[in-house]
Parts: sequence; structure tokens; C-alpha cells
Amino acid sequence: VFTGKANCPYYAKAELLADYLQANLPDFRIHKITQHPDKWEQWLHDICEMNGWEHRRSPIIWRELLDRGGKGLLLGGINDFLEYAQHYYGVTSMMLSEEMLNIAEENLQAHVEIEKEEEEIKSLIKPLQIWITSASAPISYQLIPLLANGEVFGMTTEVSIHLLDTVQFKEVLCGIVMEAEDMAFPLLHSISQHTEIDEAFIQADIIIVLDDVLLNHEVQSLENYIREVSEICQVYAPLIEKNAKSEVRIISSGKTFVNLKAMMIMTYGPSIKPENVIAIAASWESAAKAMLARKLNMNTAGVKDVIVWGNITGCNYIDLSHAKLYGYDCAIWGPANFPHPLLNMIYDSKWIHSEFLSAQSSLSSRVCHCIGMLPAHAVATVLRYWYHDSPPGEIVSVGILSKGQFCIPEGIVFSMPVKFQNGNWEVMTELEINETTQEILGRLAHELIQEKLIALKEIKEMHPYGAD
Repeated sequence: VFTGKANCPYYAKAELLADYLQANLPDFRIHKITQHPDKWEQWLHDICEMNGWEHRRSPIIWRELLDRGGKGLLLGGINDFLEYAQHYYGVTSMMLSEEMLNIAEENLQAHVEIEKEEEEIKSLIKPLQIWITSASAPISYQLIPLLANGEVFGMTTEVSIHLLDTVQFKEVLCGIVMEAEDMAFPLLHSISQHTEIDEAFIQADIIIVLDDVLLNHEVQSLENYIREVSEICQVYAPLIEKNAKSEVRIISSGKTFVNLKAMMIMTYGPSIKPENVIAIAASWESAAKAMLARKLNMNTAGVKDVIVWGNITGCNYIDLSHAKLYGYDCAIWGPANFPHPLLNMIYDSKWIHSEFLSAQSSLSSRVCHCIGMLPAHAVATVLRYWYHDSPPGEIVSVGILSKGQFCIPEGIVFSMPVKFQNGNWEVMTELEINETTQEILGRLAHELIQEKLIALKEIKEMHPYGAD
């Protein structure tokens, strides 16, 4: 192994002699490593420290007794190699000083050009920068493999994942980073941990907000919980505006106040595009579909177009009026894409209005007690739709800032039916809703308006002269 400063004439002399030996000896192999003059001293120090060698000048030459990178036997510098070549092979170098200097200059130019090419190649690889807040949460263990294995963004898109949490969870983050690195995902460009809030969201393309508050209504009031959410978003939103990319996409997930988190990020970050902030309802959709599939004794994947309206982690309404069944075993059969209206197939209307609708509280409890698989799958699914479109004609429930669709008051984040297409989402306003559903939506909106009023009151109390 021949290593040296790229502009070192003695390295040039050793290199040419080594080339001659390799060309003329059947079992003589060489490996060359050049370093830029600015980096040479540190590189030499590191390689000597790693191998327990003493050497101070360029070049440094050693034999590797097994494969490249194996245990090395230090030969030394240029004079040591010349003696070695003379003693073992009867060959020496007669290169003149002027020739050594010319080759050294050519080596440096070649090294600089190679470094430039490598930097250009690296610049072409632009991984998606994904930030996950409160990343010590169990969902991270389930979510990271989904983000890094090509399932979400495709098999040609690399990702860099940044885990953000407080100092007290530093060891947990270290463990997650090590496990992810050990799994050697082909599309995981890098994964890192962060506990300094000032460095959060740098160059972020995607931000997944997992922060939750621990609910115990016997100890704290709703106002205190909303204050906690507001304080979190008050920290995050300005940093997102400052550090993230202008088109950053923000996903609010978790078990509590996902609508409110999305709204408060928009409130505290006025330059953040409202259409790029959404709240995830897919966990509730999936749990509802599973409950319906068990009732119908069918595959959950065949239940489609269940809508989650309202406050995703609060009072919501599971709407079955547009739900369809695919591949359901009944008297009427059709091709694989032939749907049955769900309400026509469940003849037990009493079950729908009593057990299913009354079970929504237990459904919510079921979702909130999930360890991580269900919410991770929900986040990954919505991200995949956002980047690669949702299935044609299929309804997806997402919490978005209302602009008056379905007569829902403007200015609140409300879960409603959308479709994803060409990197954007669009509310499916063509869906017809009956008077009963419209009345329910009004009640759900009232709860979210109350949350918003409490949050705005908190803002005014914190900023009495600057509040809007």
C-alpha cells in the first residue's frame, strides 16, 4: 500500500517503481492512496495511531499480509522501500529530481480533479431530509424501516432521517440510530440524532410531529393541555420557517390533539403553506375497517372509503355512507374491481347504530393504545399517497385547514375526505352528505372551534401586545 501527499515527489518516485514491479512480477499487487496536502498530516496521524506505527513523512508504505484492509506490516518511507525493492527484487529507481517534481505536480492536479468529480457525484444524490420530533416514541422503531426500505418514496429515492428529542432521551436515540445503521437499508443515506433544538429542521423536506401530551383530566384541565400543545408549536413553527425548505411537508401524528398541533404550527408559522400541513386520520380509518371486516367475516383490505370526520384524536364521526366492499362473498359476484355498498351488505342496522357507533370510544381507545405498528403504517401510507398518488377513486381521510367545504366553518383543522394527486391533495367536495351527517359535522366543528378559541386566548395571554 503506497500512500502520500498528492504533491510529494518522493511519493511519485515510489509510485512509479511500484508500477514497474507490478507490471513485471506475477504476484506483486499495489494499492495507492493519495491525500490532499491540507489533509495529509491528520490522515497520517490517524492511520499511525490505528496501527500503532511511528512515521512522520510522506510517503508511508506498508505490506498487507492478508486482504486489503487487513493487518499491515510497516515498511517505512521512500528509502525503506528502495532498499526493500533492491534487496528482494534487484530493482531500484533512477528517477531524476526534475522528473519527480513534474510527476508530483501532475498527481496533485489529478487528485484535485478526482475530488471535484466525487463532490459533483455526491451533489447529484439529494436524499429527502426527514425530521421526526419526539423520536424516542415507539412509533419510530416501526416507522424508520418503512421510510428507508423504498416502500414509501420508491426504490430510487434515498432518505436522510433526523431524530429530534430532549437530552433525557439521548441514549434511546443512540440506540435507534445504531439499530438502523446495522440494518443496512440500501436507501438510508444517513440517520442522526439531535437534542439541540436550535439545529432542528435544517433543510427539512418532511417533518413528522409525534409530540403528545399525557392526558389525566383529574389532574389538569383542558386549558392546560392546550397550553402545552401551544408551547410545543410555538417552539417548532419559527424554527421550521427559519431552517426548513420552503416547500416542507408537515405531518401531525400521535395520540392527542393532532388537529390542534397542525393548526398551531400554521398559526405560529404564518409563512408555512397551509396546504403542506396535514393531520393523520389513517389509524382510525384502519381500525374502523378492521372492526367492519370482522363483522362481515372478510379481509380488511377489501373495506374501502370509510370517512373519518372532525377532530381525529377527539370527537370524530366514522361515516359509512360511502363505504364499499371489494371481494365480499355474497349472492352477487363481479370482477375484482366490482364494489358492494357496505350499508347494503350489513343487514344488522341495529349493530351499526348501537354497537359500531357506540364503539367509537372503544375504537379510539384501541388506536391510542397501539404501540407503534398501526400509527407508523398510517404515516407511511399517507406519505406514499402524497408522493405517489392515492389509488384512483379511493377516499382518504386527512385533517386539513377548512376553507368552508361541506359547510364546515373556515379556519379550523378538520378531518375530511381527500384524494392525493400529482404531489397535492384535493378535497372530494363532489361527495354528497345527508342532513344527519351535516348536523353531526356542525357539532364536531363546535369542539374544534372551542379548542381554537382556548388556544388563541393562550396566545393573547403570552403576547398581550402582539396577538392578532
